[in-house]
Amino acid sequence: MTEMRARAEEILAAAGLDDLPQIEAASGPATIRALREAIDTGVIPGTYVSGGRVVHVERVSGTVAGTTGDEDSPLPVTASEVGPPSLAALLAEHTHTFRTRTRKTDDGRQETYQEEVTPPTPALAAALAPKEWPHLRPLYGIVGAPVLRPDGSLLQQPGYDKATGLYLASKVPLDEVPEAPTGAQVQSARDFLLHRFLGDFPWVGPADKANYLGLLVTPILRSYLRTLIPFGVVTSTMPGSGKTILTCGLGMLYGQRVLTWTHSDEELRKAITSVLADPVGTIIFDNLAEGTVIDSPVLARLITDRTWADRLLGKNATAAFANDRVWTATGNNLALGGDMRTRSVLVALNPDTPRPEERTGFAIPDLDQWILIPSNQRQVLWHLLILVADWIRAGAPRHRGLTMRQFTTWAEAVGGFLEHHGVGAFLANAEDIRDLDEEETDWIAFFAQWRKMFGDEWVTTNRLRESANVSHDPYGNREHDPWEGVFRTDTRGRPLSPRSLGRLLRGQVGRYRGSYRLSARMDPHSKIKNYRVEEW
Repeated sequence: MTEMRARAEEILAAAGLDDLPQIEAASGPATIRALREAIDTGVIPGTYVSGGRVVHVERVSGTVAGTTGDEDSPLPVTASEVGPPSLAALLAEHTHTFRTRTRKTDDGRQETYQEEVTPPTPALAAALAPKEWPHLRPLYGIVGAPVLRPDGSLLQQPGYDKATGLYLASKVPLDEVPEAPTGAQVQSARDFLLHRFLGDFPWVGPADKANYLGLLVTPILRSYLRTLIPFGVVTSTMPGSGKTILTCGLGMLYGQRVLTWTHSDEELRKAITSVLADPVGTIIFDNLAEGTVIDSPVLARLITDRTWADRLLGKNATAAFANDRVWTATGNNLALGGDMRTRSVLVALNPDTPRPEERTGFAIPDLDQWILIPSNQRQVLWHLLILVADWIRAGAPRHRGLTMRQFTTWAEAVGGFLEHHGVGAFLANAEDIRDLDEEETDWIAFFAQWRKMFGDEWVTTNRLRESANVSHDPYGNREHDPWEGVFRTDTRGRPLSPRSLGRLLRGQVGRYRGSYRLSARMDPHSKIKNYRVEEW
């Protein structure tokens, strides 16, 4: 019996349990206190606190990076919430958790020994229950590529960064980027990115190329700028123009999730909540149906909220996520509606050929396959980081005067980065974005015709509706539409009733549509509201 006990103790020592942190699981309350202290002091490697929850950062096995540009491309690690089962596994791997037992020796004496145990589930759950962890390191996010810290230094060492609370899990491992790149390195980076990598895309104009480069560098700058990021719209007149390659460039460098567009705000909300739990830098609504109008109050709110909070799917709990991703959409002849027009950056392509896929003579042949190769991704990211380091060394100059609603800080910084490297026309296609706004275009046409028909006259909705009546010839054919087809209609294409028209117009009072503004007043005698379109 003595030999068996000695052998068991030798096995425990050989397993290295003597060198592991010791946690004594005595009575229930003592076990809970011991476990909580062990968690809070970071005894278990890779554990952090995120939003009051204990999480564990670990590598993910069995994931396959996207083999095409329109597939998910996950990061190599993830942060999972620690529950009782995972805590039990972590304790078994990284600690010697035991309870003290007594036993009789061969000569009849009592002796104590340590019996390795797994604490009961209630104790594990109770230890994880608190939301406050004063000593556990906070985790604010996982990034897939080096980023600028708020002080302007470059976070490029893999693992946890104490200064930012970020965990760098490089999707594309890199050699160290110098803080002060040489002139030759900077020029080489400019030549590669502007001419080799981006030179052969059929940009509609210089602004489209500048806007894309601005989106491409944004994940590196986001922690430094601490600003909201606008929505990226990559659209083309024809399939095969390179839209997916452009968004793939973002996703392959920073990790991407690809979503299917839906016009249901409820389904869109669920998709957003689900995807924000994944540590990826870019989220792409890929290959929207041709002519899709991107007009969603949910998406508009997302783009202007720093934090997204929503009920977790299938759970009676609410989670909050930092909204620090780059959101993009691709499709042919996309349009914008509602508030998305002023919250989006346009990247437009026009190959001006019936078969764009047959074009040849590119600086980088087969770019759609080239960007999927890790060594090529490293090349793109390296050159991009060289340009960022050079901009920081120059004092991170801003392009003052660029305004973009809630995104002005982002616009001035990215505009300054591009201007520093000789890239102009950033955001210069704002008028093109207005042209993509079908709702704005419809209202402008409606108000322009209204102004043409009534001038400065105040009119009621009854008068407006009567003016939309179309005369017919004896055979029932339409003869004359005084509104020339721009009068507001319902879902069946019929002119709105006076009551429906009044409800619609109330939401437009005081708002400019192009150079037109709708005014309203109450007639003192009839007590009926009258409207007038004024031109600025």
